Amino acid sequence: MHVLLMLTYYRPHTSGLTIYAERLARGLARRGHQVTILTSHYRRNLPLVEELDGVRVVRSRVLFRVSKGVIMPAIGFQAWKYVREADVVSLHLPQFDAAGAAFRGRLLRKPTVLTYHCDLKLPGGPFNWTVNQVVHVMNTLAGLFTHRIVAYTQDFAEHSPYLRRFAGKLRIIPPPVELPDAGPSGAAAFAKMHNPENKHPIIGMAARLASEKGVEVLLNAFPRILERYPDARIFFAGQYRNVIGERAYARRLDPIIRRYEENGQWKFLGILPPLHMAAFYPLLDVLTVPSLNSTESFGLVQVEAMLNSVPCVASDLPGVRQPVLQTGMGEIAPIGDAEGLAEALLKVLDHRLTYLRPRAEIAARFSTERTVLEYEALFEELLES
Repeated sequence: MHVLLMLTYYRPHTSGLTIYAERLARGLARRGHQVTILTSHYRRNLPLVEELDGVRVVRSRVLFRVSKGVIMPAIGFQAWKYVREADVVSLHLPQFDAAGAAFRGRLLRKPTVLTYHCDLKLPGGPFNWTVNQVVHVMNTLAGLFTHRIVAYTQDFAEHSPYLRRFAGKLRIIPPPVELPDAGPSGAAAFAKMHNPENKHPIIGMAARLASEKGVEVLLNAFPRILERYPDARIFFAGQYRNVIGERAYARRLDPIIRRYEENGQWKFLGILPPLHMAAFYPLLDVLTVPSLNSTESFGLVQVEAMLNSVPCVASDLPGVRQPVLQTGMGEIAPIGDAEGLAEALLKVLDHRLTYLRPRAEIAARFSTERTVLEYEALFEELLES
């Protein structure tokens, strides 16, 4: 089977969406399928065409950026070419260009599956409002043209106006989760490098420094944590410099974060490769996902943490709360409520051992293999019909 995956940003860009697409593409390739990624040439030093882990990656030239998106003049021509070559088309939204690709899939009678990762909610202002409306229209057209729509959880689907509109096309497929084994020596070396004084508890975040991630909620909750745990630390894994569309947000938080950094209470670790992420989680006492809105629909990092015996505190957002609710490995905090987040974190830190579950129990619910097999079955079902 030749599968075309299309999304705005692919690796080395780091986000939950790109990691999901990468795991799906590599998993399909491992099962013998031919996989092509059509994405943006968002960084000029990246090759226009390359093969990564058995997956062909084709990048379309970018003319200019629009907020967090890009304009690619040749994407329409390339979509015709690669949709025609494919047996199945897999589109990953939010994506401005998905409507055109889904329309081509209909015209060329190619089964088209749309994976709806999250809503798009850009920062305020008339320009971003206009961009939001345009993308919403294009997403709606993509939903009309596509044959099936995949969501991570029934919880998110039931609360999403977009997904409720297309309930008849919906298929729930759990997201792909995988992490290499850093081993005891790798975890110990990582801990020695980043926490040589062995200060605890350590609260982890794994995200981009972006306004929807709720970093300021954690910052406002932290003084309450320090009252009970004076040696508490926050370790932030992920991109924190030059995040697309988030520089003003970073500047706003910088004075507070800088103060905690100077006191040794906050540490930026940057973007970590998978093996280092696997060593990062065992260092933590708790991971938090204090996201603020439906631009977050799950939080893959929660499951990765749970696989490493780290409980989580997540916002009470549809989809985002599901890893904790399904496993019992953590607490749910009110959205945007620093006091509520502090209470949930303290509850987990005070009774951490009661939240732990067997690794096998978590792995049975979430794995890349399961996700790939369910996509494969969906693709074959559409091809047969």
